Amino acid sequence: MVSYLGKITLIFSMAILLSFPKMAFASNSSVIVEKPTALAMTGDLIIARPFLLAITVIGTAVFLVSLPFSLLGGNTAEAGSTLVMGPVESTFMRCLGCTNPGYKKKIKESEIEDE
Repeated sequence: MVSYLGKITLIFSMAILLSFPKMAFASNSSVIVEKPTALAMTGDLIIARPFLLAITVIGTAVFLVSLPFSLLGGNTAEAGSTLVMGPVESTFMRCLGCTNPGYKKKIKESEIEDE
């Protein structure tokens, strides 16, 4: 049978997989036009942000461990962008409940309909 730790790991893994928002196609503008629901905001606050913060810390640690090899290989900027900046943007640079990183700005309804 599956141990207690295995059950907890399975439940946690399923919760994480089910809480990931769908990836939307990137638009040409840097303005985020999303209207998240209260459930999406709550899930983002309780599940996604702490998980992404942990991924940011782990990515930073992995980057620091791999830094000597990245310096020798000449891909320090690429490693930093992938391991540190990607998770930082997903954690801190998006509105609560939004799926795309970026800043949300208020837009008039007529501008949204024109697109």
